[in-house]
Amino acid sequence: MTTRRVFMMQSVVGASALASGVAMAAAPMVAETDANAKALGYVADATKTKNAKFKAGSACGNCALFQGKPGAASGPCPLFAGKQVSAKGWCTAYAKKA
Repeated sequence: MTTRRVFMMQSVVGASALASGVAMAAAPMVAETDANAKALGYVADATKTKNAKFKAGSACGNCALFQGKPGAASGPCPLFAGKQVSAKGWCTAYAKKA
């Protein structure tokens, strides 16, 4: 089940990506030093986070926001418009896929 929070994030970021004409296929990887990534506590390797909100097994690849293909090493995330995240990454906006 998609939560209202996840739906709203996807709607807002998705609409802005469509409006700007961003092509997600060849998007660069988001850097952990990116301002938005820092604000969300993003790490490219979930096992290396020290964030208290992290729960074992959580990763971008099994997050409701992750828009990459199943099994892909990386994919787009609406929180980082125009950039891709590592499937093994994690951030504080993590929402488990239903």
